[in-house]
Amino acid sequence: MQWSYCGKISNLDNGKNVVIKGWIKKNRKLGSLLFLDVADRYGLVQVVIDEHNPCFDEVLHVTKESVVEISGIVNYRKNINKNIPHGDVEIKLTTFKLLAKAEPTPLIIADATDALEEKRLQYRYLDLRRPIVRDKIIFRSKFINAIRNFLLDCEFIEVETPILSKSTPEGARDYLVPTRVKMNHFYALPQSPQIYKQLLMVAGMNRYFQVARCFRDEDLRADRQPEFTQLDLEMSFIDETVIMDVIEKMLVRVFKQILNIDLKIPFQVMSYQTAINDYGSDKPDLRYDLKLQDVSRYFANTKFHVISDALSQNKCIKCILVPNVILSKNQFEILRKYAKDNKAYDLMYLTYENKNTEGSVKKIESTIIEQIFADQHIECGTLLLVVDDVAIVNQSLGAVRNELGNLLNLKKANIYHFVWITDWPLFEFDKLENKYQAAHHPFTSPSIDTIQTFDQNKATAKARAYDIVLNGYEIGGGSIRITDPHVQNRMFKAIGLNQTEIDTKFGFLLNAFKYGVPPHGGIALGLDRLIMLLTNSESIRDIIAFPKNSHGIDLMMNTPSEITPKELEPLFLTFKK
Repeated sequence: MQWSYCGKISNLDNGKNVVIKGWIKKNRKLGSLLFLDVADRYGLVQVVIDEHNPCFDEVLHVTKESVVEISGIVNYRKNINKNIPHGDVEIKLTTFKLLAKAEPTPLIIADATDALEEKRLQYRYLDLRRPIVRDKIIFRSKFINAIRNFLLDCEFIEVETPILSKSTPEGARDYLVPTRVKMNHFYALPQSPQIYKQLLMVAGMNRYFQVARCFRDEDLRADRQPEFTQLDLEMSFIDETVIMDVIEKMLVRVFKQILNIDLKIPFQVMSYQTAINDYGSDKPDLRYDLKLQDVSRYFANTKFHVISDALSQNKCIKCILVPNVILSKNQFEILRKYAKDNKAYDLMYLTYENKNTEGSVKKIESTIIEQIFADQHIECGTLLLVVDDVAIVNQSLGAVRNELGNLLNLKKANIYHFVWITDWPLFEFDKLENKYQAAHHPFTSPSIDTIQTFDQNKATAKARAYDIVLNGYEIGGGSIRITDPHVQNRMFKAIGLNQTEIDTKFGFLLNAFKYGVPPHGGIALGLDRLIMLLTNSESIRDIIAFPKNSHGIDLMMNTPSEITPKELEPLFLTFKK
């Protein structure tokens, strides 16, 4: 007899003889009856057996999580279980077969488990049986396939690019792979398929995409893993608006298909400088307002020397005004730590209610605070001030604003606010290296206005780059690429490469550009991060089948692992003493 999935048994099967195979989740005896909950990836069904069945004693002693095969008759249940999709039916057992006995498990396999994350990752194959985890992996599969189907409908070509690649400077540290083929030579795992997809444009593929595996040896956090998955795409004969339009339409279709959510397009567009000035972040969470406001003008005649001295040194005074909320001292201390952790000397805290001013700074004139609130047409609230260089003010208040979203419960679930961040700096200054680096990567085209002077005026050079941000997370970034070999060579020199290094690392790319390269650009979306947001997960580890922990360790496989000196010999390597 053909077997059925546990979670697909329904009242349409009433009276039918069925066979199911799955894992026992509960085994309980009530009087002369035994009740089993048997589950597979599709769901759960209840099985009942009475004491007259010859299988009764065997079933009574079977352990939870054992794998079984059961045949029986589907009947309506007397007591409907409204917590499962088909809780109105059960199976009356006729035959039973134990396929695999399970030992007691090291964690409770249910949505509410007793295990900490380290234990869950150590026994990830058991953790994945938990419906809450399993469903996120299934959601991931459906979401990625919906993206793939959209792009195929738009005549994109899916191309797989190599995993064993070449070490090139793209912004993060490479994972290097030694080889016995050539002494003292190494492959690198790709940080992204960046150069390959540009070469595909040279090859005339026109519209490329790939669900790509990428590897970066960098510090980890809740939304970062050493290996990750991105949607990578590239298009020829386009500009920024075409790429942004494709991504918006793709997200509209996928959100509707998978989440039944109607997104409105076009998405908001904001310059990098506006994002920094108004929100203190290049990835602002726009589910709530609370903009940073420059209030320097209000303090032109203040007697409070801390502020007057700062103004005389061309410092900046900015605030976040929280309307109709009087923050507690405990909340302020939390925010104060965020400000200080982000380079602020201090965070000033003032409340205004019933025309009374209170706060951490007594010497600020109350008339100034009253005027600020009056000009905003706000009768009461909290004012948070930072006085410092503008970069420090923006960074520290940006961190405060982000934490305010948590403290005041402003980051509402199931609300999705996308924004494009454009007009990026082409370079960023690395204080440790004491030189300018490419802000995105060295293949990003300078803006039309700065292409002639970008390598002379690095501090003001702009890029034809664009990031897409969702709810305070950067979920993707891209750019129009450099296609002129002369400009590309200038860019490499601008980030400190000499001609020998350019020829060694990128000679193949510059050579390809000699044979007719179309104007092109692309983008990459971080699928792990995006799916994390859409499933309301706290970490991308929750939506990756077999993730590393926060230290980059695979606790299940116990990797990275040691190797012996003998294993290193064919690779021409030895351990450093």
